[in-house]
Amino acid sequence: MSDSNTIVGKKVDTSSLVDEKGKNLKQIVCERCASKILPAKVGTLEEFNFELNIMKKESETDSDLTKEQLSQFYRVEDMFDFDNIGFSHTVGDIKYLICADCEIGPVGWHSISSKKCYVALTRVAYK
Repeated sequence: MSDSNTIVGKKVDTSSLVDEKGKNLKQIVCERCASKILPAKVGTLEEFNFELNIMKKESETDSDLTKEQLSQFYRVEDMFDFDNIGFSHTVGDIKYLICADCEIGPVGWHSISSKKCYVALTRVAYK
């Protein structure tokens, strides 16, 4: 963890969420508004540590930028594979991913250099 404003996020039981190749078995939707984010069989499970700001609407402002260290993500090879996702302005080498309908986020991030996107398992729901 980088500072005292970082919390460790929970882990998700993936036994019913991914197939033997690590692909998402279910449609991924926004946990707040249920908007479709990613179709089944598009994301690939990867586990590594990454810090994201606590989820909030883009219009909400908060001086305490508490972060959460997460470790489970779906890697999406092409940003056009999403059903419905929004991208923030570039911050360093990344753009944060938000729900395009309710603007809640970040639900993940997009790497400018690799062109890959990562969706945090704990920040979405499944259908």
